[in-house]
Amino acid sequence: MSTTAPPGSAQITGNVLFYSQPEPLSPETHGKMGVKSMDGPFGFAKEGHAVPLTVGEFPLAALTGPIIFVGEEKLPIAVMGLNAGENMFVRDDGLFEAATYIPAYIRRYPFVFANDENAKQMVLCVDRAAKFVVDKDFDQPFFEADGQPSTYTKNCIEFCNNFEIERQRTVSFIALLNELDLFETKTSTFTPNNPDGTPGEPQKIAEYFGVSEEKLNKLSPEKYVEIRNNGALAQIYAHLLSLAGWDRLIAMALAKQVPGPVAANA
Repeated sequence: MSTTAPPGSAQITGNVLFYSQPEPLSPETHGKMGVKSMDGPFGFAKEGHAVPLTVGEFPLAALTGPIIFVGEEKLPIAVMGLNAGENMFVRDDGLFEAATYIPAYIRRYPFVFANDENAKQMVLCVDRAAKFVVDKDFDQPFFEADGQPSTYTKNCIEFCNNFEIERQRTVSFIALLNELDLFETKTSTFTPNNPDGTPGEPQKIAEYFGVSEEKLNKLSPEKYVEIRNNGALAQIYAHLLSLAGWDRLIAMALAKQVPGPVAANA
């Protein structure tokens, strides 16, 4: 896997959440650029109501909100808002609410590995549009004077490499759940109160894939022991316990006096 792009590397294609101008990182392009410190560095995540997760994050992410699976690939995501484009855990000052788990997907920004179709390899990219990526008055340079990656960049490369390893583990985890036929379609709803205090009509918040407890309980003893021993069972239970987090999101929405939660469209 390539760490930085060779000279003349082609533009990376594809849309990735939060990244609006990803460029292959290279000393030729970014040799005199770096990152400046910000008091509120997570303002970019304000629009991320559904953030990708890796399976190793499930136990900690479950303390913040629901972990669900979406799309044909059943991508695991942390639900961080009830309305599309609104992360309820990011404050206006660009900081997360206290005691919130910040997904690694957010923490790796502005870096990301992407496919270079011409070179047929993965290259490290940086989002040039990130507010803290600057060409002067930076606190951490991307490269040293001799063109070698700085200590900061090396640490970011290591973080992205570890993230890619965890992403592959997540793919294997999802494949296991598919193999065991444990997925089912789930729906989260909210029942508001009418002005007279009686229950109103239930409103659908989200429809998604989740693990079926019924199917899980019907696994053979051998399969159950197998997923217990390989660690998958603990991650499954973290996902199931996280679903109680829908109530937390609803309570947060009501506290902010929104008219009512709408479909997450996750």
